Amino acid sequence: MALEIKILDYGDIELESSFLVLGRDCGRTRRVYTYGFLILGGPWPMVVDTGYRHNQIMESLGMRGLQHHENMIENQLARHGVRMGDVRYVMHTHLHIDHAGKDELFPMNTTVLLNRRELEYSVSGLMHPQYPAPDIKHLIDRLHTRHALRLEDLELSGPIEVCPGVTVDAAGAHTEGSMNIHVETAEGRATICGDVIYDFNDQIVNPFHELHHNEPRTTGNHGNTKREEKAAIKRLLSGSRFLLPVHDKPARVEHGQVVARLDMAVPGPTVQSLPARNWFAA
Repeated sequence: MALEIKILDYGDIELESSFLVLGRDCGRTRRVYTYGFLILGGPWPMVVDTGYRHNQIMESLGMRGLQHHENMIENQLARHGVRMGDVRYVMHTHLHIDHAGKDELFPMNTTVLLNRRELEYSVSGLMHPQYPAPDIKHLIDRLHTRHALRLEDLELSGPIEVCPGVTVDAAGAHTEGSMNIHVETAEGRATICGDVIYDFNDQIVNPFHELHHNEPRTTGNHGNTKREEKAAIKRLLSGSRFLLPVHDKPARVEHGQVVARLDMAVPGPTVQSLPARNWFAA
């Protein structure tokens, strides 16, 4: 059975627009999705990212959480016939407030897998408010519980296979320890890329205030250099058939260009096709 990815809807967030795309609509509010991902078809179910703890915690960043009963992680998994205890691995693109808030709901024999550099970065103070204490303290409990935590050193090791068809590697963007999760589906490689990409349209398709050919726009929220951020986006576009960020609908990519948008599963039906760009038009 080929691997497939089901999208888990953890609710929305309202936040300032330039947080998502550098310099865009400063002072204006945007509402975005918050997704997690369920990987099926392998030896066991695997989850990528667990959303934010509760609506009130988003206020610590001046944001508004819009999470309802149906968005609870146990209810999202149940839609696909999966219980919390069925999940073998919870993998994290990174540990920000909207990505690692529900880990403690999983039993300790579910292993949380992350890049060791991200755990170090979460306690460095460099992006302090985005790593709330309850989330990180729970991971310290896992650190001292046998098999409850799995740490990789992806900057040194390169890609690591978690199971046949699923590999993780260092993202090199957004946070110092962010990682990508690559899933081999029946229609090609799909990459869950966390917050390296927030907004396909204004970062890639029609990049906001970018003049140069093939130059993506960075987000307004990152701990790496602009050069590293742009390079990480270009690697994603050249390396995968599908890209799945946490705050935007998935995209299908051909020859380095976003050509279509998908909805709640990958592979899955296209919900929007984008016209090919004529780079030489007057």
